[in-house]
Order: sequence, then structure tokens, then C-alpha cells
Amino acid sequence: MEEDCCATQLIYGDGEFNSSGLDRFVKEVKLAECGLSYAVVAIMGPQSSGKSTLLNHLFHTKFREMDAYSGRSQTTKGIWIAKCVGIEPCTIAMDLEGTDGRERGEDDTTFEKQSALFALAVSDIVLINMWCHDIGREQAANKPLLKTVFQVMMRLFSPRKTTLLFVIRDKTKTPFEYLEPVLREDIQKIWDGVPKPQAHKSTPFSDFFSVEVVALSSYEEEEKFKEEVAQLRQRFFHSISPGGLAGDRRGVVPATGFSFSAQQIWKVIKENKDLDLPAHKVMVATVRCEEIANQKSNQLVYDEDWLALKEAVQTGPVQGFGIRLSSILGTYLSEYDMEAVYFDEGVRNAKRQLLESKALDFVYPAYTTMLGHLRSKALEDFKVRLEQSLNKGGEFASSVRTSSQSSMLEFDKGCADAAIQQADWDGSRVREKLKRDIDAHASSVRSAKLSELKINYEKQLSASLTGPVEALLETGGKDTWTSIRKLLNHETEVAVSEFSAAVAGFELDKDTSTKMNQNLRDYARNVVEKKAQEEAGNIMIHMKDRFSTVFNYDSDSMPRVWTEKEDIRSITKDARSASLKLLSVMAAIRMESKPDNIEKLLFSSLMDGTVTVSSSQDRRVAASTYPLASSTWEEVSSKDTLITPVQCKSLWRQFKAETEYSVTQAISAQEAHKQSNNWWPPLWTILVMIVLGFNEIILLITNPLYLVVLFVAFLISTALWVQMGIARVFQHGILSGILSIVSRFLPTVMDLLRKLAEKSQGNPAPEAPRRPVSVASQSHRNETPLPNTVSCSIPESTVSSNMSSSDGGVEYSSPPLRQRRPTNVQEVEPS
Repeated sequence: MEEDCCATQLIYGDGEFNSSGLDRFVKEVKLAECGLSYAVVAIMGPQSSGKSTLLNHLFHTKFREMDAYSGRSQTTKGIWIAKCVGIEPCTIAMDLEGTDGRERGEDDTTFEKQSALFALAVSDIVLINMWCHDIGREQAANKPLLKTVFQVMMRLFSPRKTTLLFVIRDKTKTPFEYLEPVLREDIQKIWDGVPKPQAHKSTPFSDFFSVEVVALSSYEEEEKFKEEVAQLRQRFFHSISPGGLAGDRRGVVPATGFSFSAQQIWKVIKENKDLDLPAHKVMVATVRCEEIANQKSNQLVYDEDWLALKEAVQTGPVQGFGIRLSSILGTYLSEYDMEAVYFDEGVRNAKRQLLESKALDFVYPAYTTMLGHLRSKALEDFKVRLEQSLNKGGEFASSVRTSSQSSMLEFDKGCADAAIQQADWDGSRVREKLKRDIDAHASSVRSAKLSELKINYEKQLSASLTGPVEALLETGGKDTWTSIRKLLNHETEVAVSEFSAAVAGFELDKDTSTKMNQNLRDYARNVVEKKAQEEAGNIMIHMKDRFSTVFNYDSDSMPRVWTEKEDIRSITKDARSASLKLLSVMAAIRMESKPDNIEKLLFSSLMDGTVTVSSSQDRRVAASTYPLASSTWEEVSSKDTLITPVQCKSLWRQFKAETEYSVTQAISAQEAHKQSNNWWPPLWTILVMIVLGFNEIILLITNPLYLVVLFVAFLISTALWVQMGIARVFQHGILSGILSIVSRFLPTVMDLLRKLAEKSQGNPAPEAPRRPVSVASQSHRNETPLPNTVSCSIPESTVSSNMSSSDGGVEYSSPPLRQRRPTNVQEVEPS
């Protein structure tokens, strides 16, 4: 089956492009499968010169031919295409409308020139059909058309090698060897006369075109004509192979893009009217400049210098960053300028701006990274400078200013070094961020330093207030809170003054400075209040300490000996009054010098109204029926209340219960003292002894020997009594006293006899050390507590009465509830 050529009209006579017909043609001939292995052959020439006839015989196509018997007229309108049957590789034939036709008129040559330019742009081989007898003639030889085509072709499109095959029709007897040189000479003259860009001033014609010339006999000599055409047909087989008619072609469009390429070429040619207006250069300038710009942009992406600079800037700041990057960008922009210099200036500049903008957008991340490194380095330098300045003792505010100025200057120099000539990028945003970071760090350091100063002065206040306040509260005197207020004011003013001087270098605003000073004052007050609360929590211990001190020690801080001279009731009342006075002092915080009735109310309610106030406050307290049945004190706010009236009543009840034992022990000791000093029997016993022993008394008086013996016995008994400490021994019990006397009796008698013998000889020996008392006596005596300078609590259950012996008799004393440093306690006058 004969292969179909699929003849299709590509461009209509009015210039409309048949895109759907072209797409259909491409599918029918399966052009998309050819890749780059296809060729396009076009033919142009005068109207009715046999172009379609030549193509039909040469490629077995079926273009419409002119009917000679109907007259000479326009046969082909627009541009037609068809597949060359039997030619390998796939070859597309393009039949152009003839030139110089009377149908379009003498002045309407635009379509002729557009179609000719289209043929040159699309085709690999262009057949130029011409009559032999027209060689050497100006118009008939298409010289003006070729001149225009050469000029526009070279300027608007990428250089491509096109084969121009001149077909001389109806050759004469003139030898072909004479016709070909004349034709080539005419073609060279046309090329030399075409204005060229500077880059192609000396470019030979052969760089753009290959010229072939062939002569054919007249069509009326049919046999000879067909033979010559068959020979010419053979030259189109493998035409794109090396050595073929189009073997050195360039810029081939892949077969899959042929349809789109043809449409765009015709669209550009049609819309820009480049063959009828000088502005035709804009079309190619746009395409070509964009190609050049894209090429330079792609080259920049893979530039080795750029990649090295990009990698270096990722790790840290790069010295000379701006100069190096500007050089790289300048190189590609200069190359663009050189390659696009002959294209339209407006298009060239516009594409250059796009290229420059694209390149700058591409390198901008590296620039921002560089600024980020500069910012980080400047910030770190600021931190180091500030720390060094502060370590040298510089004032904070001035150190911040100096360090900040140095860091900002260093950053500005780095920004100037990183600046790119092609861009006017502003690093102000990064600079502002650096400024904010510096301010933030300075604020952080300032806060830390101020906090450190605040903590130091708070510690100083705590140390200067805690101990004295505790001592004043433990004293519980009449002017305790007055002394505390004076102490607080003095220490606070000293600390605030020193603190203000210390923070002067921070140049704080007045409000901030005032607030910090007030916070320090509030802290000092809080220290006193917390200490008062802490001591109030231990009020029971303090009250018992005060009771023990007043009850067990006299005004000279000497332990009391509970003889019959001591008024235990009065001492107990004084001790309880002192404790109650301490309770009234710790019942509330009195940071303001406002009077209150706490002490009066406590004494009137808890001391049964028997204790009178001091002479300076000689007023009686009018107690209500339940004066302590309240949770608040009059004239005292709840926040200043440490111990409520109800709690005071409960504490007093507990205090009396826990101190009652000490009073009982003192009373027992006093009774024991009385009994130990009363050795004489009752008077009635003495009278009975005198009456019943009257005879014995008369006998002693009448017999002096009995008196002497009785006197000697009295002396010996007295000596043994004193030597053995009979009264002291029996102080710890009868059984232990008897055991001690039995164990010591014989040694004591021997000691007395020895002393008498030595005195009778006149050689008194030094007194031998007294033998230690018995273990039981010694251990019991060690249990007697002595006044100590260190206070320590002892269980009340272990409190017992102790006896001390002297030459005058035996005395009893009760130990203190707590061993503590003796304190001179003023006489308490409850008020």
C-alpha cells in the first residue's frame, strides 16, 4: 500500500496558523517518535515557477499543481507541509506561496518575507527555485528577498547552519560550470552587503549557510527531467548524516517540540512584524537575552569560587566576603553584557536586571548568614568587654556604654566589609537586633548584679537584726519594742545608705531607686517581724526561762538557798510577773509607737488583780467578766497579733501547771531546812528530862569526876561530829548515813589519836587529805546542779531538793528549772 504524504496546510493565506492541522499531521506521520532524526525541506521562489511540481516529483508528495491549460495564476496559498514518501530519515517538505504574485500586489510583500524567514528558521534545507534565464537579474533572482532574509536570520535567531539548494530550472545550452560561479558571486555580494553585529563583522557566509547548486532540464522534456529529479532525490537520503546536504546543521529542535516551536516562531514573526518594522530585533533579543541570563544564572550556581565562599561562610565570618562575592557576580554580569551587547538595549537591560535580581536573591542567604556571624561575634565581644570592665571595678552604666559602642563599631566595620557592590542591602535590621541583644544582655547582667547586691545587703540586715532582736525579745523589758524600733531604724538607714551608694553606678531612674530602697526597708521590717513570730512560737520556753531565772536566782545572780528567811510566795509572784511581762511583750508586734493595754489586761486577768502596776502607770485595770475571751487585741491589727488573748490564757494555764512543781520543791526544801536546823527536843521534853533526872544531876554536881568524864566525852563526840560531818552525811538519808559512819568511824578515831599524839610530842604533822566520802554520798552530791553560763533545759521530773552543809548547820536549796547564764534581772514591776 502506497504511503500517504498527509499534505496539510500549515499557514493560511491570511497568516493564520493551523495549529490543530499541524498537531494532526504530527500524529499521522508519527513525527514525535523520531527524536532528532528528522529533517525539514522548504522551497521558495517566484509564483508559477513549478515549485509544487518539483516537490511532487522529488518527494512523491501531492501538493496542488498549476494547470497550464487554465492560465498562469496563484496555485499555492500560504504554506503547506507533507511527508516525503520513501525518504529516510523522516523528512518534512514545506511548500511556500510564490513570491512576486499579482494577487498580493506590488506593495504587499510582508507575507512573502515572513514566510521566507519562517522557512529559514524551521528548515534544514531550503530549495530556491529560479529560472536559468533570470540569473544575473536583480528582481527575478530574489536578491532583495535574500538580503532581508540573511540580515534578519542572523540577528534574530541563534546561529544555525542552513543548506541553500539553488535549483536552476529549464537549463540552457550555457554550461553549468559558468552559471554556478555567477550565482555564488551574487549570493556572496548579498551577504557582504548585509549589516552585521561587531561579533560577526568578519564571519564568513559559510558559518551560517551551505550553498549547493543544481540545474534541471525543462519539464517539457519529461523523460530527461524525471531522470535528473531522480538523481537529485538520492541526495536527500540520509541528508542529516555527516556529509549529507544538512550534515552540519545546528540547533535542532527535538521532534516532540516541533509543533510548539513552529507555532512560536510564526507567532513571534507575525506579532513583532520584524520584516516590516525595525523593531523586529526585540523578539530575538528577548529570547536570546533570556537564554544568556539563564545560562549565566546556572553557571553561578555551580561556580567553584561561589561554592567555596558559601561553604566558608557557614562556619564563621569570612574576611573580604563582600569583595569576593562582588567579584563573582561581576564576572557573570560582565559575560552577559558581552554576549548580549548587539541585542536591543531595552530588552538587554531588562534581562540584565532580572539576572542581577535573581543572582542577588540566590546569594542573599549567604549574606544574611555572614551578618548573623558578625552579630554573634559582636555580641560575644560585648559580653567579654563588659565582664572585663566590671572585674576591673568599672561602673556598670559606663562599662555598658563603652562596651556597646566598641561592639557596634566592630559590627559596622564588618557590615562594610561584607557589602556587595551590586546590591544596596541594608543591614539595619540585623544591627537593630544586635542592639536589642546587647540591651537584653546588659539588662540581664544589671538584674543579676542588682539582685546580688540586694541579697548581700539583705544578709547584712538579717545578720545585724536577728541576734539583737532575739536578745531584746528574750529580755522582755519595759522598753523592748522601743529599743527594737531604734535598732531597726538605725540598721535600715545604714544599709539603705550603703546600698544607694553601691547602685549609683547603675544610673537607675528615680522611681526604680526609690522602689529598691523601699524593698530593702520592707525586708528589714520583715526580718524583725519573722523573728518576733519565731520567738512568739517559743514563748513557753522563754516564760519558763524567765521564771527559772527570777525564782532560782537572787538579784546578784546567786542561787537561792531556801532558808526560812526566803518569802517563797513573794518570789513566786515576782517570777510569774516577770514571765507574764514577757508574754505581754511578745503578744503583738509594735513597730509603731502607739500605746496598747495588753500588759494591763494580762495582769488584771491572769494575776487575779493582786499585782499592781508601776508607780508611773498607777492606773487600775477594769477587767470585764471575760477579758481574754477574744481573738484580737484592742488597738492592735490582726496582722501584728502574734499571740491572741485566748492563746495567752491557755499558755498561762499551761505555764502555771509546769512551774508549780518548782514552787512545791522550793517549799519542801524550805521545810527540810527548818527541820535540819532544829536539833533540840521540844521544851516539854526538856522539862520532863529535868524533873525525871533531877537525882542524876545532883549526883554529877556532887561528884566532879563524873563532870570531867562527861566533859571529855562531849569533846570527843563533838570532834567526831565535826570530823565525820554527821549532819551532811544524814542529809541523804538515815541508811546511807549509818553506812557512811560505820565505814569511817575507826579511821576517824585513829586519825584523832594520831593528831593528839603528835601534838603531845610537839611535832604537828601536816594535815592528811581527807578521805573521799562514800560512793553513794558522792554520786548523790554530784547530782546537785550548779549555775552554769550556758543555758540548757533539764526535765522537770528530775528536779529535787539538795542540801548543803556548813559549820552553822544544814541548808536546803532547789535547783533551777534550766541551767543558764545568770542574768541580772531587774525587779519586775507589773504594769
